[in-house]
Amino acid sequence: MNKLFNLSPILSAYRLSFTVILVACLIISCSTQKSLVYDQELKRMKTTSENRLSAQVDEFNTYPNRPESDGPFNKTNNKSFLLSNIPLFSSSDSTINKVYNYRWWMISKHLKTYHDPQDNKDYWVVTEFFGVKPWASLSGAITCPAGHQFYDVRWLRDEKFLKSYADYFMRGSASHLDQRENGNFLTYMSRPESHHFSSWMVDGIDAFLKIHPDKKWLHEMLPYLEKHQQVWDSLFTVKTSDSKTAGMYKILDLYDGMEFSLSAVLGLINSDGPYSLYTKDNWRNYYLGWETTGNAEKSIQAKNYPKAFRKGYPDFYLVRPSVNSYAYGNLRALSDLYRLNDSSGINKNGQSKADYYASRATKVQQQVINVLWNKDDQFFNTYSAGDNIFGARDFEARVRESVGYTPWYFNMIPVNDYKNYSKAWEMLASRKGFFNTSGMTTAEQQHPYYNEQAYAWNGRGWPFENSIVYKGYANYLRNYKKSSTLPEKELLYEYVYKLAKMHGDKPNIGEWYIPSTGKEFGGEADYFHSTFPDIIIEDLLGFKGVHENSFSVKPLLPKNKWDYFYLGNLRYHNHDIDIIWKKDWDANKPGEQGKLCVWVDNKLVATSSSLNEQLNVDLNP
Repeated sequence: MNKLFNLSPILSAYRLSFTVILVACLIISCSTQKSLVYDQELKRMKTTSENRLSAQVDEFNTYPNRPESDGPFNKTNNKSFLLSNIPLFSSSDSTINKVYNYRWWMISKHLKTYHDPQDNKDYWVVTEFFGVKPWASLSGAITCPAGHQFYDVRWLRDEKFLKSYADYFMRGSASHLDQRENGNFLTYMSRPESHHFSSWMVDGIDAFLKIHPDKKWLHEMLPYLEKHQQVWDSLFTVKTSDSKTAGMYKILDLYDGMEFSLSAVLGLINSDGPYSLYTKDNWRNYYLGWETTGNAEKSIQAKNYPKAFRKGYPDFYLVRPSVNSYAYGNLRALSDLYRLNDSSGINKNGQSKADYYASRATKVQQQVINVLWNKDDQFFNTYSAGDNIFGARDFEARVRESVGYTPWYFNMIPVNDYKNYSKAWEMLASRKGFFNTSGMTTAEQQHPYYNEQAYAWNGRGWPFENSIVYKGYANYLRNYKKSSTLPEKELLYEYVYKLAKMHGDKPNIGEWYIPSTGKEFGGEADYFHSTFPDIIIEDLLGFKGVHENSFSVKPLLPKNKWDYFYLGNLRYHNHDIDIIWKKDWDANKPGEQGKLCVWVDNKLVATSSSLNEQLNVDLNP
């Protein structure tokens, strides 16, 4: 008997298969449409950012009474240079947009070509002041801001500038030519130009190589980076073995880039012999701005102890959180770079150099924590050097200064017990501490010696220090706390915004500002002594480069501040990176459609619906 063939199961399976295919097609189509929307927005934002940069460079070039360029980039060619070299940036905040572009315009004026007659080589250097100052190297470059300069300039697409700059200070004439002794020397310690001021250039080179890796160049440079650190070890460490500060790094106020500090004042007041000159009642006459050192030079003490002063400036060394943190950063960088190097090398004791420098960095870390951290003050304080020839030795200055935040800049706080040191950051938000109307102070406002009017670090604001503290705070929130509160993010943003606003309608960056009432910067104009592009790129927007072939993005931007931002044209590990955050991608749809998007070489590779969660991107195929 013939039976009819039952087609129902086949038809059902067909319908199911068709439905699955249809749904898959719809998903792919929807995904493709979304990707197209994102790609179109990338193209639009990139064009908008380029046009804005172009127009603003034209504006900056018209500003009167600004210093002429130190190098080849000027109003005739700086626009094309900037358009092809800097990471583009746009946001819904017009003030920060303009300052970001201005700071790159300013940086371009400080890229200088220098023919060195000592070794008959040509270098690119980066200047701070315009022209060649008496306290500069012969090229005009000055080591004091070099760490900041490395962190900013590393973001240029063309890596030749920092490679040449590093070469000049690490193995060029500046590494062995003694700093000129002139009216601005003010100490009796001879040293190379590369060590005239404290700096963290080895760490800066490490930061640069995280953006532009080059193992061959690193291999050539490593011995010179070692020698650079060895000079710090030989000249600027406390030599008295039984001292509390033995082996720690020391510096004069002036050669830490800070001229006059309250920690030095307290140490001088507690000194006898030649420094009995300084008392609680009269120290302001002798150590509060350059106009006062002449009074000290005329004193009986200066005449009786000529080696205790240089033109009225005391030869009084301090063991500060700043210079010790710089040393930690350099030593940690040497360890990491030797580990990265294919031939890491062995020291004379049979220990790998990577391990040797890691152990030395750990020792500095432990000394800073054991000696400089004050549990009562909940802050890192400054000591006078235990081998001072004149004045107090191993004296702790009980005053909170912004340099006490420097350890966080280099992530040297132990991760496991970071909470034991977190209370220090309460002072950043306190009116008794460093928080003021126009910006951060450099000493706690509750101290009786606080003074923001003098050309000193007794309270007056300095962009140099803003750059250190803001990165330190960003590191604290991102690397230690992991998840930060809205008020904490808003505090960082408020400080960054105040710094941007201080630049004015016709942006300018100077040496200092008055934290309580300041409307603009004082001192030199277009002055390269601090960062801003790096504050935006790494600290606020959280683009984090590493030596491995990957990166992460974790903004600390409060979600309620900007409607969007774009960061692009960023050259990283020989790839082009673009990043967009938009709070609302489709105004026609109800609710927010917040999305963080990342492109690598014009290909959308990662998205996140969260602005503040970490987004990791692997560049390996």
